[in-house]
Amino acid sequence: MDIKKFYKIDDQKVSFTRQQASLFAKSVAGDFNPLHDVETKRFCVPGDLLFAVALTELGVSQSMRFSFESMVTEQTVVTLPEKLSEQFILSDQNNKSMMTVQCSGEQSNNDKFISSLIEKYVQFSGRTFPEILIDLMQKKGVMINPARPLIIYKDMVIEIHSFLEGSLDLEFSGASMRVDGKKGSVKLEFNLFVDGQAIGHGTKDMVVSGLRPFEQSAIDSIVDEYNAVKLAYVS
Repeated sequence: MDIKKFYKIDDQKVSFTRQQASLFAKSVAGDFNPLHDVETKRFCVPGDLLFAVALTELGVSQSMRFSFESMVTEQTVVTLPEKLSEQFILSDQNNKSMMTVQCSGEQSNNDKFISSLIEKYVQFSGRTFPEILIDLMQKKGVMINPARPLIIYKDMVIEIHSFLEGSLDLEFSGASMRVDGKKGSVKLEFNLFVDGQAIGHGTKDMVVSGLRPFEQSAIDSIVDEYNAVKLAYVS
């Protein structure tokens, strides 16, 4: 998979068009969040695309934490460091932090490993809604606001024990949700394997706001609309 077709980089300055970011969301992540539609007023670049750019341009460390701090749009120009360090910030043209990255352990620039890791993680991440999140909300008896769903990508962590050659796979290993009034925190967990051998694990954390009592009919409407958009795109 050629991630570089989804962004432009010049002298460590990264930018995205709406078309590039939307294509990444739909064709790679399977993410049909309306915030990633080309024509929407509240457009934003998927956080997973910023994660993908960092790995593609800088490489991967055994331990990495990505903290998402601000929304990236087609007007944002993100500055990348020259190489990985223990901690660095991806900031925009106004020195506003978009994402903070913490790294430790050995590093790898193996293109095949990195490309596979990005593809497998992003596809997993794109399953968050509705597949995983709806089930969690139903169990907790809460739901997002249908008129203004607010799901914020907080951070993600990857821990890799060893960089093995072979076919990389990612398996979903569990999810949990904590509710505090109208706010909630969601944690997704996954394991990494190469040719069936465990090589690491990771987590994805999100914050949901505007929670209200669960209503099956309202959730069904949200999911039906989401699936209709997805089906129209695929068709």
